[in-house]
Amino acid sequence: MALHDRVALIGLGLIASSMAHAMRGAGLCREIVGHARSAETRATALEIGLCDRVCETAAEAVEGADLIVLAVPVGAMGAIAAEIAPHLKPGATVTDVGSVKQAVITAVAPHIPEGVHFIPGHPLAGTEHSGPRSGFATLFRNRWWLLTPPEGADPAAVARLRALCEGMGANVEEMDAAHHDLVLAVTSHTPHLIAYTMVGVADHLRRVTQSEIIRYSAAGFRDFTRIAASDPTMWRDVFLTNKEATLDILGRFTEELFALQRAIRLGDGDHLFEYFTRTRAIRRGIIEAGQDTAAPDFGRAAEATNGTGKG
Repeated sequence: MALHDRVALIGLGLIASSMAHAMRGAGLCREIVGHARSAETRATALEIGLCDRVCETAAEAVEGADLIVLAVPVGAMGAIAAEIAPHLKPGATVTDVGSVKQAVITAVAPHIPEGVHFIPGHPLAGTEHSGPRSGFATLFRNRWWLLTPPEGADPAAVARLRALCEGMGANVEEMDAAHHDLVLAVTSHTPHLIAYTMVGVADHLRRVTQSEIIRYSAAGFRDFTRIAASDPTMWRDVFLTNKEATLDILGRFTEELFALQRAIRLGDGDHLFEYFTRTRAIRRGIIEAGQDTAAPDFGRAAEATNGTGKG
């Protein structure tokens, strides 16, 4: 059943293109309009039929839309909100897919006119691929989509956005924006920073070892490089806009690392064994919760297969 007549996707990368495939496949909207800053991206979206219409400006794309999805880097959302604000129809809902919420609310909320609903959101789904060809309809299946509606948000608008996310296969949870940013600093932001750092260390060593680190990469390093392949603009904005929570968790990580470093130096095998046993249980919990698989490829072979955008 169509929940919206017209959905406007502002930004046409992995998340927005996957939304287009998922919404169309489930019949959740009647028309999808898209916009991207890059003329090349807009041309690709037209070529593959990602949207029913692709517009040169965000303002044009949101005209008459019931739902507007801001799928641009966090640092660009304020400017986009200012651009589209005069063109939003009364009763429309604006949401976003950024992985930081407090900064998005600060940047976007002041531009949302009276009578338009602003319900921030964040789908916990992705791959290392980007662009309009990277999306696939099953990206959100059994993944969490966190909504952070502000105080006083219209219950009917929140319910309709929840139904859309669930219609695309996601599990939906509502959460306070500040709590969201702390949780994501633990589960996503700091791990990405560590991955970027480890790959940077290996890049330095590669110059010394004549590419042996790259040639003989084991599974652990390959997973680091997969994470570190994520969009640089997006992650630059994430760390600049979720600074406090990330620095807090990074400080805690450093303390844990020093404790392990000391155990290795002192030959404290009992401490290492207990620590690794406890942390392994967390990995098993993730698998049991259905958020990953125990396969050596961590369940991402299917994503690679479906990543053609035909899902």
